[in-house]
Amino acid sequence: MIAFEGTEGTGKSTHLSLVAGALRHQGYAVCETREPGGTAMGAEIRRLVMHLDSAAPTALAELLLYLADRAQHIAEVIRPALAAGQVVLTDRFSASTIAYQAYGRGLDLATVSQLDALVCSGLTADLTVLLDCPVAIGLQRARGDDRFHRAETAFHERVRQGFLIQAAEHPDRYCLIDATRAREQVTAQVLAAVRAALPPP
Repeated sequence: MIAFEGTEGTGKSTHLSLVAGALRHQGYAVCETREPGGTAMGAEIRRLVMHLDSAAPTALAELLLYLADRAQHIAEVIRPALAAGQVVLTDRFSASTIAYQAYGRGLDLATVSQLDALVCSGLTADLTVLLDCPVAIGLQRARGDDRFHRAETAFHERVRQGFLIQAAEHPDRYCLIDATRAREQVTAQVLAAVRAALPPP
């Protein structure tokens, strides 16, 4: 399983889609998915956590909603796809939980990690592609209208640092990519990293 991670506006979804197409052309069976929202239940959770400003969840409630999404996502999508021999490309996974809920929201890192480990039950990304760019550039690119895009810049800075810390702590499982470069250059680097992590088709 390959996870695509990064702060808002780094191009995760775009590059995941481009890489998926390239892998299929090379003969791989690919499952494209995302968190939250990779299942019917996940789509409802996505609506709750991203668009309910008037009744925004607390930091702990938000964490538990994301973990509920992940539990269903793993059972319904990821494990069956892996069992079928597919390459799973997911737009966000555990690294986002650590970055957003622990570093961004300020929840206890050990607690967040333990709860995520419980939900994942041994499942980890074989490679995490971390697309990184300065927060100001990412927010300008994203121009989204959900709760996260409207959050204060300091929140996004904490999240970015959370991602970078994880990449520094696990260099064998992370590929850190400068997302400020031209899209073609970024896609080529991402595809090379993903191919290096996969067996032949």
